[in-house]
Amino acid sequence: MKLAKRIALTTAALAAATAGTFLSTTAGHAAASDPAPKAVKVPAAIAVPDGNKLTGVFAAHGVQTYTCTDGAWKLLEPAATLSDKRGRTVALHSRGPVWVSTVDGSAVNATAIASSPKTGTIPEVLLQSTATRGTGVFADVSYIQRLNTTGGVAPATACTGTEQVGVQYTATYAFYKPAK
Repeated sequence: MKLAKRIALTTAALAAATAGTFLSTTAGHAAASDPAPKAVKVPAAIAVPDGNKLTGVFAAHGVQTYTCTDGAWKLLEPAATLSDKRGRTVALHSRGPVWVSTVDGSAVNATAIASSPKTGTIPEVLLQSTATRGTGVFADVSYIQRLNTTGGVAPATACTGTEQVGVQYTATYAFYKPAK
């Protein structure tokens, strides 16, 4: 049942993203036609180090999937779609964590290095890239910030067995590359 629920949650998120991709009128690189992103306001604890420039800002909608481990809820994986300012799906976010462009296939993996707690929602975080692939929007990404978070918090109740639950969340993801 645990695997079936995980597959169902992930499939639902990916199906929604795929449908959005096929229905959008995106042609070429979505980020290439957008003007340079505006600076984002962030807590000092998750500020990106000097020497990096903001290259993309995308809204995310999805679920944080939790699994029952020893009677407590533990994060299993995120599953979200990222959209540009016109509402076009431009990327998928999943376990790794990894972000994969639905426009050009580029990808970035990262690991959290700092967080800023927020009451009633998942924390805002600073992630550092551990690997990138491709030549598109996520090529050479050095840092990612998860900002403006809502929802996504694990249930406060106890759990039993191998239960899983998906909790809706939204966030803004800001991507940075080394300044040249």
